[in-house]
Amino acid sequence: MIGQSADLPPAIADRFTIPFARLLEIKVATGVMLFVATIAALILSNSKWSIPFSAFWEIPIGLHFGSLDFTRSLRLWINEGLMTLFFFVVALELKHSLVVGKLRTWRIAALSFAGALGGMLVPATLYVALMNSHLGTFSWGTVVATDTAFVIGCLALLGSRIPPSLRLFLLSLAVFDDVGAILVVAVGFGETLNWAALGLAALGLVATLGATLVGIRSAVVYFLLASVIWLCLDASGISPTLAGVALGLMTSTHGWVSDERMRAILERVLAYPRGDHWSGDTPDRRDLQRAGVAVAEALSPVERLEMALHPWVGFVIVPLFAFANAGVMITGVDIGHPVVAAIFVGLVLGKPIGVVASSWIAVRLGLATRPSDLSWSLLAAGALLTGIGFTMSLFIAGLAFPPVTLDAAKVAILAASAASAGAGLLMLVGFTSKSPGPG
Repeated sequence: MIGQSADLPPAIADRFTIPFARLLEIKVATGVMLFVATIAALILSNSKWSIPFSAFWEIPIGLHFGSLDFTRSLRLWINEGLMTLFFFVVALELKHSLVVGKLRTWRIAALSFAGALGGMLVPATLYVALMNSHLGTFSWGTVVATDTAFVIGCLALLGSRIPPSLRLFLLSLAVFDDVGAILVVAVGFGETLNWAALGLAALGLVATLGATLVGIRSAVVYFLLASVIWLCLDASGISPTLAGVALGLMTSTHGWVSDERMRAILERVLAYPRGDHWSGDTPDRRDLQRAGVAVAEALSPVERLEMALHPWVGFVIVPLFAFANAGVMITGVDIGHPVVAAIFVGLVLGKPIGVVASSWIAVRLGLATRPSDLSWSLLAAGALLTGIGFTMSLFIAGLAFPPVTLDAAKVAILAASAASAGAGLLMLVGFTSKSPGPG
């Protein structure tokens, strides 16, 4: 065994797959993908291909069985189907951070929660005040969320200049207010409730919890249960994307196999003499299979699902959502519409003001703790980035506004997100070029 490499055997495909895997680990790449998809959608929407580009997303896809109709446009399948996975991953990240991650200390978590709460209330209030009689039902939800992918991209651009405490504060804040925005969607944009379908969805959640408690670990079982829950919520009148949040928060943060048990199983396999004795229905092969299960199950379901889904969400689902929803014909937009100013002010001013004010109040009341390396000036500069609403803002705008107003709302969201990103980056570069004090 001396001199034997501890790595897996090399393969020709590794020359391509390993660099690609490294790319997936670069967090700024998700923001770049999202930016590229947005620019592409804007270019196509303002070109000679604008009509076919728009019509493409309205292609009906689905199944129809008698009175049951599961047909919807391609854009809606992306917004309500694929985005459920996005919300699922958001909920997984929140659960992991609160239970076993850096937010498990409640006073640290309280700082991000307070910032998220103020970052929802203040912009929503400004929006309502500016819209006045033009207010649409729950359209204020457009200004309450922060785009996690773009914030990650902005922070990654600054690298080690950003203290870990600011990174943790902003990312956890973004997750908190994403969950809040999802609740706005569930409550504000549901249709007349079908209580029978809602009851079936609840039974599906109970069945999922029961499967977890009795030790069922088959991914197929949970996929089928999740599909049933999604369909029931869709039929109930509540946004089916809520299924992603509920299932993510229900996912276990504990591994099924303890470190001690895994070591014992691996030691039993290693005790076998060298040789080809792993084939056939033998105790040797069963021990090897048991070792494979033990290694996989030593990680918690939350961690395994995050690792498996994060690349798909960051590099496929969110850019695809942007490509399908960010397109707008700039020339035909009424930039004088009240919604433009309301969204811009809500995101660019309301978000950072709400984040800083509510964080300061929480610290002053002793409800939250501000890390020593996170000065108030750095926190305020970072709070400017929370005005990057983009993904969730576009998502809610698509539900809240009629077509005649939607393009104006999209332009405001894009302009506000760009302004927030630029202001936040400039302020952070300015503050981190000096030696920040405790503030």
